[in-house]
Amino acid sequence: MGPAPVTAHHRELVFGETADLEACSQGITWVRQTLTDWGLLDQGQDALLIAAELLSNAVRHAGGIRTLTLAHHDGLLQISVTDPSPDPPKLRAHRPDSIGGHGVFLIDRLAHHWGSRPNDHDHGKTVWATLPLPF
Repeated sequence: MGPAPVTAHHRELVFGETADLEACSQGITWVRQTLTDWGLLDQGQDALLIAAELLSNAVRHAGGIRTLTLAHHDGLLQISVTDPSPDPPKLRAHRPDSIGGHGVFLIDRLAHHWGSRPNDHDHGKTVWATLPLPF
């Protein structure tokens, strides 16, 4: 899925140089408010979990969060996080008994589709996930 069209159903949160868990918390609060504004929060718990995993993965493994984008169109909600690392996320063999390492597995299980794409304007990437509407 390519970039979402800029409409009333497209919002972006731009982060500064923040690369910590406080940025994750800010992003999750913003996702919750945006879903509420769009009337989608009641069934949007999977969207919140996916957003939390994308945000925390960007902080822990990719040098921080540049942008967080939500868009809904054509019956899909797309959640995208841009970070400064060019390295795509990897879906590894899941070990349920391990501590940590479940983020991409959870995204893979909950999302309709997910992936990553390099940024045209820098060396980073955008990791995105889609969920069908209504949830």
